[in-house]
Amino acid sequence: MSTTPSRLNYRQPRHADLPAVFAVFGDPQTNLFNPAGPISSVEQAQALLDRWLDHWASDGYGWWVISRIDAPDRILGFAGIAAHDYLGKRVINLGYRFAVEAWGHGYATEAAQAALIHAFENLCLPEVFGLVRPDHEASIRVLEKIGMRRFGVLDDVPGQAPSVVFRVQRTLSISRQ
Repeated sequence: MSTTPSRLNYRQPRHADLPAVFAVFGDPQTNLFNPAGPISSVEQAQALLDRWLDHWASDGYGWWVISRIDAPDRILGFAGIAAHDYLGKRVINLGYRFAVEAWGHGYATEAAQAALIHAFENLCLPEVFGLVRPDHEASIRVLEKIGMRRFGVLDDVPGQAPSVVFRVQRTLSISRQ
């Protein structure tokens, strides 16, 4: 993982972020690989934001609001880690979703890498998973670039190809003096 200085600002979500949540998660373009499709109402966006806020309150981490350091009020998207139930257990899942105008700038890779660093160095989590649709090549490249490896598949969408599960484990380095 790179130690290059970040171009991005990461902060906890707040209620005032609702319009940005709806704009990004309600955009059909950002949901091309989401079998559920875009959220269709402000109420659905509010429910998603409430889940994020609850996760932060109960677990002390979760999805971040992402902006550029030089433009902190312009939300580019959302990314982070959160607990999800799949693979028959509760796992820590990495996720990200960016506005279309933020695509192609490496923000997803940078934010995903920051989320892994936070998971392993600050939270000391043992492993992080990523779940991606098998035809979402850009997202697969992001996960591979940050060191995640294919772990298996999850038949999570009836009538469609199984999602690909990626995983990365925390490595313990022992310093000898």
